[in-house]
Amino acid sequence: MLPRSVRSSRARRPVALAAAGLLAVAATGALSGCSAFSDGADSPRSAQDGTVRVATAFYALEFVADRVTGGGALAQVDDLTQPGQEPHDLELTVAETEQIADADVVLYETALQPTVADAVEQNATGATIDVGDVVDLLTLDDEGGHDEESLDGEAEQHVTDAEGNEIDPHFWLDPTRLAQVADALADALAEADPDHAEEYAANAADLVSDLADLDAAYTQGLAQCARSTIVVSHDAFGYLERYGLTVEGIAGLSPDAEPTPADLARLHALIESDGITTVFGERLAPASLSRTLADDAGVTTAVLDPIEGLTDETADEDYLSLMQENLAALEKADGCR
Repeated sequence: MLPRSVRSSRARRPVALAAAGLLAVAATGALSGCSAFSDGADSPRSAQDGTVRVATAFYALEFVADRVTGGGALAQVDDLTQPGQEPHDLELTVAETEQIADADVVLYETALQPTVADAVEQNATGATIDVGDVVDLLTLDDEGGHDEESLDGEAEQHVTDAEGNEIDPHFWLDPTRLAQVADALADALAEADPDHAEEYAANAADLVSDLADLDAAYTQGLAQCARSTIVVSHDAFGYLERYGLTVEGIAGLSPDAEPTPADLARLHALIESDGITTVFGERLAPASLSRTLADDAGVTTAVLDPIEGLTDETADEDYLSLMQENLAALEKADGCR
């Protein structure tokens, strides 16, 4: 069964569009109140020129779409978050909103980008997939750890759940969850483009196999380590707790969240008590916090990439290679064998 869309009869919390010009696009292109996938009718672009179009909200979803469409051979993939952009605070342009309106399938995540979700609600005319309806998203408990109780798939999803717990949107750092998105996208594309349904399914199966291999590599690589706690620049790595890690973020779920002096003091004490050797920074966020904490504690720094987007430095890499680099960095920092 195909997952439900967030576009249901339930009320959505209002979210302002990124620019006033988007309202004009919404007025001319909106089809709100649709179900998760289209009812079989042609979406606007495929009906006009035969090109199937997929709009993705950020890099991890673009990677999935690229693989499922055979490297773009079966469909045009447009990513709304450009390389080097920080996806948490993405502000859509009019052109990007038109890409949402023109897409046969839109792949996005309300929990990461509520403004994008609102633009999808207002403008999408094809099938839509909110990944929060496909995978179980984790929440943060009061102590900052991850609550394994999954969110209610029927409820609307924003930064917090119905109980007020913060939702951790960084699901793609668990390869098994990303595999679920590949299957859902293949199903949606099969409805939008039935002539290539078998190819979409085969491509998704290849990706799922690669992700299973990656999951096995993490399970094996992190099975026997001298340490299991990692200190990271922001709280984007909680899904790695599936491999026995305990994750401590300097900042919150968003990389621009500021830690308090008490937070920094607690982390400094943790580094000393647990024998932590490395504070992890990342490429898209400023390195000042992780570098300062590491210098104060007398330990080293290294990069752990949340893979929220590519940069000039990683332009020739992809999700799989970056995840392998992350694994090597974790094995080194935690003394794994």
